[in-house]
Amino acid sequence: MSVAREVNRAQQMREKARHLTEAAERTSDPEQRRRLQEKARKLQEHSERQDGLPV
Repeated sequence: MSVAREVNRAQQMREKARHLTEAAERTSDPEQRRRLQEKARKLQEHSERQDGLPV
């Protein structure tokens, strides 16, 4: 995979994580909020790992 594609994929994951975090803040269901926050956290961690991959 090209470096540009990897960077783009990491950016997309961070954007999705941001949207999930925002959705979690809007929901009134505590269980749904927890699930959304967990999903956002995992995506953010994955994007950070991708950023750290050697070129």
